[in-house]
Amino acid sequence: MSPKIGAGEGIITAELLRKARKVVAFEPDTIFFDKLSNRFRGEKSLELKNLDFLTINLPNHAYKVFSNIPFNITSQIIKKLLFDKNSPVDSYIVIQKESASRFSGRPMSKKNDQIAVLLHPWFEFSSIYEFSPDDFFPKPGVEVILLRIIKREEPLVAESNKRKYWDFTTYIFNRQRQKIVKLPARPSEINFSDWLRFFDLFLKKSAKEQDLIGGAYIAQLRQQERLDKIHRTRVAKDWLTHRSNRE
Repeated sequence: MSPKIGAGEGIITAELLRKARKVVAFEPDTIFFDKLSNRFRGEKSLELKNLDFLTINLPNHAYKVFSNIPFNITSQIIKKLLFDKNSPVDSYIVIQKESASRFSGRPMSKKNDQIAVLLHPWFEFSSIYEFSPDDFFPKPGVEVILLRIIKREEPLVAESNKRKYWDFTTYIFNRQRQKIVKLPARPSEINFSDWLRFFDLFLKKSAKEQDLIGGAYIAQLRQQERLDKIHRTRVAKDWLTHRSNRE
């Protein structure tokens, strides 16, 4: 079974309650949920939900996020938060450094992955703390940081052009031989500022040329969903086979 994000023993929850006026904590495991309910009984500033965070609808008001996430579902969690129509205004995520670099791009990484280019106009990423392996039990075999993600008050791309920007970015990263705009280097090697400049040049092209990239982002999402479904099915079959062999 795949891991789920949850408040666990309530260590972070307790610290957040010292600072925040309102804390909403999710815990899908019934046993842990009952323990949390007993530990924080009478705590009026806390709202506990016996739900899987990945299945819930995010708030429609301004909110912040602080979480120590399971590393093997990092992508699912970050995408849920940052691609939502009402993403958090400020987030603090305990995350594997390698994953943080992928989402943030330069200068944290040597290159700008597609996901970093998609997110850059709307978010600022920074590493604000590097953990020691001794901070965790058991000790992780990877570098771990506290990643801060701030939602820009003024996006670098107009909201009316958001979907077109996502289509443009997806198309360029995956169809480099079809020249919509002429790039001086590989997409991953181009700085964010230059990438935005190329997008502005693209917006000056004819409607017919712009239509060539239409739907690129959604098409890639559907392809990824199919691959994820295949992966989940294989994992489930392997788990059942393993269980059968043990029994």
